[in-house]
Amino acid sequence: MIKFKRSHIRLLVNDFKSCFKFYRDILELPVRYGDENAIYGEFKSEGVHIALFVRDMMAEVTGCENRTSIRDSRDGVVLILRVENVDDVYEKLKNKGINFVTPPEDHKAWHCKMAHFRDPDGNLIELNGDL
Repeated sequence: MIKFKRSHIRLLVNDFKSCFKFYRDILELPVRYGDENAIYGEFKSEGVHIALFVRDMMAEVTGCENRTSIRDSRDGVVLILRVENVDDVYEKLKNKGINFVTPPEDHKAWHCKMAHFRDPDGNLIELNGDL
């Protein structure tokens, strides 16, 4: 059996500077590595760190430079941020100018409350909390 350890989630972005500032300044995640002028950065979060990397650089690493973008399709990934109180975090982020895709809603079948928004690069983010 292969043993895997949780490390981090890496979001591939086009506008690194805007995304870095968004996660640092708007979501207030502590910086683990990098700054807005880099091509890679990491943020601390409980359990799994969140990393950003310039999309074109990752395409170069994997030999996919000539492939077209899939951003116009349905979302392939959702970054889930677990919070104690979805309503409170929703209001705080709304006051910081976040435009939400969905407001906080109770999902009784899933035993959670959630709200959704996007980062500057269009990545879907979910605030998630217990009912």
